[in-house]
Amino acid sequence: MMKMTGKAFAKRLFGVNGERLPRILLIDLIVFWGLYLAGFRVRIAPSVRILMISAFTAGVMWQALSSKDNTVELQHMLMLPHQSREFVFSFVAMLGAYTVLTKTGLLLAVLLAVSAWKPMEIAGILLCVIHAVLMAAAVYSLRKYWYAGGLWAAVTAAAILFLGNGPWAGLLLSANSLFAVLFLRRADGYDFYPWESGKSHAVRRRNTASLWRYFFRYLSCHKNYLLNTAVMWCAAIGMPYFLREAAGLSAVPVGFAVLSLNTPICILLSCDRDLEQAVRFLPGQKRRFCIPYCLFIFLCNMAADAIFLISWQIQSGGVTAFMAAQAVFFALQSAVLSVLLEWFYPIRGWKIESDLWHHPRKYIVPAVMLLLAGAVSAWPVLLPALLVLPALEIMAFIALPASESL
Repeated sequence: MMKMTGKAFAKRLFGVNGERLPRILLIDLIVFWGLYLAGFRVRIAPSVRILMISAFTAGVMWQALSSKDNTVELQHMLMLPHQSREFVFSFVAMLGAYTVLTKTGLLLAVLLAVSAWKPMEIAGILLCVIHAVLMAAAVYSLRKYWYAGGLWAAVTAAAILFLGNGPWAGLLLSANSLFAVLFLRRADGYDFYPWESGKSHAVRRRNTASLWRYFFRYLSCHKNYLLNTAVMWCAAIGMPYFLREAAGLSAVPVGFAVLSLNTPICILLSCDRDLEQAVRFLPGQKRRFCIPYCLFIFLCNMAADAIFLISWQIQSGGVTAFMAAQAVFFALQSAVLSVLLEWFYPIRGWKIESDLWHHPRKYIVPAVMLLLAGAVSAWPVLLPALLVLPALEIMAFIALPASESL
């Protein structure tokens, strides 16, 4: 029974014949050899390395567990006769393997290439990723008691920081993994059913006359999207300190470019296939949807940029109208490019929502913004001309016939 359930989940995540794995592993190998041959080396403390791998793996595992696409899959699987314990461990094992092989593998390729490793530490890596997968699954199954899960995660992170450099690290991870297994043994398949996600999915399908109401409902129904936005705001608070020390005022556009990396709000059409179908095939939806969507992303970006400028003013002062104009340009330009990417090149063929968050396409807009930041820093006189660029792009997009914009 456990083997059959595992195969069913594996076919959905990796493809019928596992065709996704060779391509992913080849990319990891290319990244590893490229960085290794470059000769770049960094010393990383064991505690930092363990915490980095654990936090990244647990975060991606949590995203995978929270994916709304699990709703239909789990609903169908739970309707069949099953044994709770075998079902839970099959589900966690396959989702954990997917997380480690497709997402954590790239991080490990980078870490292995740029830092020195001993043979015994490879076993530590395996223990680390298993611990992260098990703990994320255990905390998710107890998400009704979020305060207990948050306390458990905080205590574990603190213990890794204080004990990760000593011989107790392996014992700590092993004991915590065993603790997570005990929780999972008592869990049921319905503990992983995203009830809130299903409820929110129904709520946001109500007929409303306002796209803005839809946007804010969408954010309120996806708390992890709000959390990502809050992280960006925290980054906006601390970034002025590091940029001011590095390059002074010339680095301000770089800060605006980095703050455009808010993936969740830029994948609205990609993550909701029904919405994309309605927007593309109903008449007049290109203008009615895309312009408010662009304005929505602009306001989200502008909020982070405003926090960045306020933090800069508090820490060092000297915020000028020119810096404010830069903030408006980078917030609007990144919003326009994000909407154009969603319209012309939506992400297709993804398995779970976590694939959208980590798709390489998310780096295109920040990369373009960094290039523009370098141009504005080198030649400030370019900014007045660049300010009209987003408006020209919007007018050209609206002027395209509907057939060409598909």
